Parts: sequence; structure tokens; C-alpha cells
Amino acid sequence: MTAPPVSDAERLRSIRQVIAGPLFEIAHRLSDFLQPRWPHTALVIFTRECTGRPRKVAGDAQIVSAVTIDELEVIKDDARPAAGYSGTKHLGGQARWIWAARDTTDTLLVLVPQTPGTPAPHDEELSAVFGLVATSISQQVVQASPDYLAESRAASVERARTIAELTAAHEASLASILSALRSRSLDDAQARLTAREAATAALLALRSTQTHDRALSEETPAAAFKRLRREIATLLRDQTINIDYIAPPAGGRPIPGEVAYAARAMTATCTLAFTAQADLSRIRIGWQCDGTNLIVDIRDQGPGGLDSDTLRHQLDARARALGATLTIEVLDGWGSRVIITYPLEPPATRANEELLADLNAREREVLAHLSSGKRNKAIADELGVSESTVKFHVGKILRKLGVATRGEAVAIGLQPEQGRAVPEVTATR
Repeated sequence: MTAPPVSDAERLRSIRQVIAGPLFEIAHRLSDFLQPRWPHTALVIFTRECTGRPRKVAGDAQIVSAVTIDELEVIKDDARPAAGYSGTKHLGGQARWIWAARDTTDTLLVLVPQTPGTPAPHDEELSAVFGLVATSISQQVVQASPDYLAESRAASVERARTIAELTAAHEASLASILSALRSRSLDDAQARLTAREAATAALLALRSTQTHDRALSEETPAAAFKRLRREIATLLRDQTINIDYIAPPAGGRPIPGEVAYAARAMTATCTLAFTAQADLSRIRIGWQCDGTNLIVDIRDQGPGGLDSDTLRHQLDARARALGATLTIEVLDGWGSRVIITYPLEPPATRANEELLADLNAREREVLAHLSSGKRNKAIADELGVSESTVKFHVGKILRKLGVATRGEAVAIGLQPEQGRAVPEVTATR
């Protein structure tokens, strides 16, 4: 019996579900959505905007775990923006028939179809659907959404740890080979020379892996601030407010990509909030990096009309995602000031924090209400949803946290806050 056709409204609702969930699961949600019309065994999304996890994958682990950035760059270069193609490309260590789509945001989609050799059906529609997903990813990155920051930080930490371990292990192995080959007890000098050169080249290549990874996932404070100035100039193109920029010194310790993105996005948010005040002519924007923290300091000498409550709402979740501290000072007739301090090192990972990272934004919001002692009806009234919707979210929270009761979920939700700096907002009028 043929399944009834899916209506346009149902498809739009399904697409919304793809882009509305947590960023780290977007490849799996997109794969589920595409599967009926574009059956595939593996899916890869590639974007260099996501500093922590440029590859988002779903499907056959043997394929997606072997996919390299170099392979994806080649595939992307062969695809025109806002278009796709089918063909044989090197992916996951071997030649495969793929469907590819490249969005105008420079984000790439690669599918490995279930039936090799067939062109992608509904090619233009596939590109259009992926365009919505790519735009959503780009917006989360540009705005430094809490979901993006949490996903990027977790990925950066794990990748750095893995690369450091691999580098140390392989350096030790190759150093031992070099030591043996340099031994005078070996007679074949030419063989030793050839092997020595090969091992030396391997060592250099291995060390460059870590350097290459840092280039993708870190920025110097000065470079990040220079990019901020260009973004602020674009935001304030039609305004006459003067901006005094206090740049961090050149050099210094690189800052994680997710911190750089958050600092730029939150500085821009603050700048727009400051410029919304009447009779304001000048703002001072300063960054400094002390080797442990990146400190953003934005101030004016205006009338003290900054809307601190709205600004807090805009910044708080992003600050929490990175363990940053936030202070807002507003004094009538004296001016306003915002200071945001971002730790460069992530806090030690706790098992409960890893569980909480699996919750999407709405589920974390419901858990926060549970932690304050509210019942389902009160939460429903607060969020403007039905009580059955709240019950649905609570059920998903319990499953994701692996607990049986609301009390156990609340205990997990409260523990990560202990010993961690909670963003602070002060507003004085």
C-alpha cells in the first residue's frame, strides 16, 4: 500500500524541526529528513565557520569516520555555489559515487547514495532544502548562539586532547626509529639515510597536524579584534557615533575559536544596545587578553539610558555557555559600562555536564523551571504552551539524562553550577 503524499505544510514543519534542534545533532536530523526522497548511507556537512566541529556527520561509521577535510575541500571546489552535482570523488579513503550541494554560505553537503551511479533526484530541491539548513548554521555561528558555543567548545576540547595524545605517541615512536637508524651498528648507510629522511619528514608532518588544527580552531586576539572592527563598521554604517577602539597587543596567546566568535557577537550586541540611547555620540570598545582570560570592556559617557534588562536577556545564555562572567553598570547621568570576561581554558568536564549537553534549548529551559520547584502547569503558563507539551519535554529530559524521576533530573541540573562561575549582572540606577 502506497503511503499518502506528504503535504507542503508537513514538509515545512519537518524542515523546521531539522534547524530548530541542537547544532551537534543537525546532521542526524537532516539525514532523517532527506532519507525518504534522497536515500543514502552516509551524510556529511562541512563548514569552516564551525571552529570546533567543521564536519557534522551521520550514517555509516566506516565512511564518515574516515572523511578528511582535504577530501571535502576538493569536493567543494568542484561544486558551484547554490548548485549541486553527482559523480565519483575520493571520500573516506576511497573513490565513491556521491551527491554534493554547495550553498552560497560556502557550506557543503555530501551524500553517499544507497544506489551508486545514480544522479541525485530532485537536485534543485535538495540544494534549496540544504540552503535553509546552511543558513541556520551560519546564523547560529554569527550570532554565537548558546547551542553553537556549547557544541563548539566540547568539540574543540575533545579534538585538542586527541591530537595531543596522538602527537605524543607518534613522536615517541618516530624518535625511537630515528635513534635506531642513527646507530653505527647498521651497515647499510644509504638505507639509514633514506629511512632517516622519511622518518624526519613524518615527524614534521605530524607536528604540522597540530599547527593546522590550531589554525582552524584558534585566532590571535589582535586578528579577532581586527575582524570585529570590520563587523562593527558594517553595523553602524548609517550612524554618526564615534567609536574608540582599544585593541589588544599584537601576538599573545591565541584564543579558542568559539571564544572569538562569542566575543565578537556579544560585543556587537552591546554596541547596538549602547547606540539605542538618545544623545550618545561616543563609545569606547576595548579588548585585552591576560593569558588566562579575554576581557571585553565597552563603555560610554552618555545619559545612562542603557536597557540593561534586555541586554542581559540577550547575553546571559551565551555567557553561561562559555563560563564567562558578565557585569553591567548603568548610572543616571554618568554613563554605562559592560565587562565580559571569557576564560580561555574550558572548565574541567564533569559527567553531568556531558549529559546536560545533550539537552536542546527548550529542554534546558524546562529543566531550569523544574529546578526552581515549579510544577507542569506553572511551567506551561510561563512558557505559553500546553501542559501536555511540558510533560513531553519532561519525558525527553528524563530519557536523555538516564533518570527515572524529576528529582534526579533536578539534581543533575543543579550539580554543574557548583564551583563554576555563574554570569553576574548588576544594574545600578
